[in-house]
Amino acid sequence: MTTPANRRVQLHSAPNLRDLGGLAAGGERIVRPGAIYRSATLARLAGTDLDAFAGLGITTVYDLRTAGERATEPDSLPAGVRTVGLDVLADSTEDVAASVGQLVTDPAALAATLGDGRATALMEESYRNIVSLPSALSAYRAFYLDLIDPTRTGAALFHCTTGKDRTGWAAASLLLLLGVDEDDVRADYLQTNSDLLPALRPIIDAAAAKGVDTSLLMPVLGVSGEYLDAAIDEATSRFGDIDGYARKGLGLTHSDLTALRQRFVGLPS
Repeated sequence: MTTPANRRVQLHSAPNLRDLGGLAAGGERIVRPGAIYRSATLARLAGTDLDAFAGLGITTVYDLRTAGERATEPDSLPAGVRTVGLDVLADSTEDVAASVGQLVTDPAALAATLGDGRATALMEESYRNIVSLPSALSAYRAFYLDLIDPTRTGAALFHCTTGKDRTGWAAASLLLLLGVDEDDVRADYLQTNSDLLPALRPIIDAAAAKGVDTSLLMPVLGVSGEYLDAAIDEATSRFGDIDGYARKGLGLTHSDLTALRQRFVGLPS
């Protein structure tokens, strides 16, 4: 397995940012380093971090947040970076992760919503939606087609707000389609717990100061293998397997998937 630390990009104002490159993708081949990145929100990217981000050669950013999220906290990016808005949850009536900010000020409401195992169940349902909502299928189809557009140059990055759920499925599905072993895909997914949670400490501490049982927040602020399992199960039950998800769910062709691997998989240098 690839050492997680080798792929981290440490930017204080842009947490949970890492290169997907370097992961083994079958045989001697690997995901190309420096070609595609994942992160949390880039709304607070500033100062020397902005310069460091520019040095990564990222020319396209795929923003998987809702239209409301993008309008409230637009990305702060170097000049010339193209942004593609892809609202994965446009068809969702409610997303538990998105509502946490309101719940942390009301301990009783938080307990009623997330207590007694409800948080995990809600998160698993959210992941099923991320796989099969019409808006999700449309957004991820557009994501993949733009990634392989021969006119697109430079590196790419995709993100949502915390870079763990919508972004987590984008990374997991991409890596699986590129031939990365599921254990490595899972390790990248779970790495969010060590890369993101320290940046969320102010939110956790503020909630504790208001009397919130912060143990109720952890299933929503972090990630769990159960959530990824729910997403993979949804893709399998609806479309047969991850390849069926790409072909039947997203409408990608054999040529599209071949182009994806040609673009993002290569031999170590």
